Amino acid sequence: MIGVAPHTSARVILEMYQPLRLYLSRSLNMPVEVVTAPDFDEFARRALAQKYDLAVTTGHQARLLQNDAKYLPQLTYQADFKAVAIVPQNSRVTKAADLKGQKVLGLSAASLVTLWGEHWLAQNHLDIPVKYVSASDSVAQLLVAGEAAAGFTSLANFQKLRPELQGQLRIIAESAPLAGRVYLLNQRWATREKAINAALWGFAETAEGKRYFDSNKLGGYRRLHSGELEGMDRYAAEVRRLLKKAEK
Repeated sequence: MIGVAPHTSARVILEMYQPLRLYLSRSLNMPVEVVTAPDFDEFARRALAQKYDLAVTTGHQARLLQNDAKYLPQLTYQADFKAVAIVPQNSRVTKAADLKGQKVLGLSAASLVTLWGEHWLAQNHLDIPVKYVSASDSVAQLLVAGEAAAGFTSLANFQKLRPELQGQLRIIAESAPLAGRVYLLNQRWATREKAINAALWGFAETAEGKRYFDSNKLGGYRRLHSGELEGMDRYAAEVRRLLKKAEK
C-alpha cells in the first residue's frame, strides 16, 4: 500500500499516482494500492502506526517517520519544493503586514507549508490564527470566493491549479527550498528494499514516468542529499508535539 500525503484532493492524488501504481504492480508482481488521508495530521498518525508500505510525504514528516517509525528513506524529486503565500489577484495585500486582522488559510497543522506559513507570520510580528482546510485547491477556491485574505500552499500545487483559477491569484512570498516529497519504505519490506528501489528508478525511465514528471513539473527522481532530512528536525519536532497534544 502506497500512502500519499494529502497535498491536494484525494481524486487528484489517485489520478497522479495511477501510472506509478500500475508500474510497481507489474514490476514487483504484486497488487499495489494508493491511498491518502483526510489531512496531514491523520496521515502522520497512520504512517507512525505502520499503515503504509511505502509513504510519500514532505520532508518534515519523512524525518519524523525515519526517526520515530524506522521508515527507510529512498528518494525525492529533482524540482525544488517551496511553500508560498498567495492572495487574490485583485487584493490590496502585497506584504505580510497588510494581513493584520485578516483571515488566513492553510492545510492541516502538520503540513509543511502551513508550518512555514505560521513561521512567516510570526517573523513578521503577526499573531493570526490559521484556519485549516482539506487541500490546496480548496485554499485557492476559498480565496477567490473572498473567504480569506491569504493562504499557504506549495509552489508546485499552485502551478498545478487550473489556469482560470491560478490566474485569479498571485504569490506575495515564497520560502527557500525545503525538503519536498520523500518516498520512504516501511522497515518490514527491508529485505526487498533493493528490488523496490530499482522499480522506482525503473518507473522514472518509462514514457509514463516521464509524462508524470513533466505534467507535475517534478523534474524526475533524485537521491537525498547528505543531511537533507536532518535539516527538517525543527519541523518534525513540531509535528510530534502537535500529535502528542491532540492525544491528550
